[in-house]
Amino acid sequence: MEVWGIDLAQLISDYGSLFYVVTFIWVFLEGETFVIFSGALAEQGYLNIWILIAVAWIGSFCGDQLYFYIGRRYGARVIARFPRIERGADRALRLLHRYHTAFILSYRFIYGVRNFASFAMGMSEVPWRRFLVLNFVAAGLWATSFAGGGYLIGKLIGALLGDYAKSFMLVFLALFLILFSFGLWFMHRKMKQEDAAPPAQPRALPHHGTKELPAKSGSGS
Repeated sequence: MEVWGIDLAQLISDYGSLFYVVTFIWVFLEGETFVIFSGALAEQGYLNIWILIAVAWIGSFCGDQLYFYIGRRYGARVIARFPRIERGADRALRLLHRYHTAFILSYRFIYGVRNFASFAMGMSEVPWRRFLVLNFVAAGLWATSFAGGGYLIGKLIGALLGDYAKSFMLVFLALFLILFSFGLWFMHRKMKQEDAAPPAQPRALPHHGTKELPAKSGSGS
């Protein structure tokens, strides 16, 4: 079973438990497709599904904590150096101001936003403790959804196809990914509509989750 030309089953056979380290590094950067296919392989007995979920959870959590820290400490400098990031960051902040906690829990599932969201939130006034707790919960939801989803798909295929499960696993997962990609494309269209709206005024979120956001002061006070 291959992901981007990499045979995961062979990788597991070659490196054994070190595959979990590979998973940690992969999801630290990004990789729901990798986690889905790994979940399917766990159903076939190549991996322990609970260890896989735990490693994906921790890797995703640590990665986004790092991006949050970079945004908080160096956000303005990074945007000045890479101005293309600003559009994605503004988009994430617009959703943050609109949905608050719900956005922090769900941004990993939103195409076109997930790559910038934690960095952008570091530039907001979201307290780091609040982000840490919500990010930990969100990473768990993400890891369980994708690794568990891949595992259940593998089990379903095994129940339906028996000895032919391995032969059809890749086809079924490809269909799943196509449908998932369609969903992401649909959300991307919605995000473009958001881009047409006036830019977000503040880069700050109230600490207590109030719905009304204070306007940015021009006095600097």
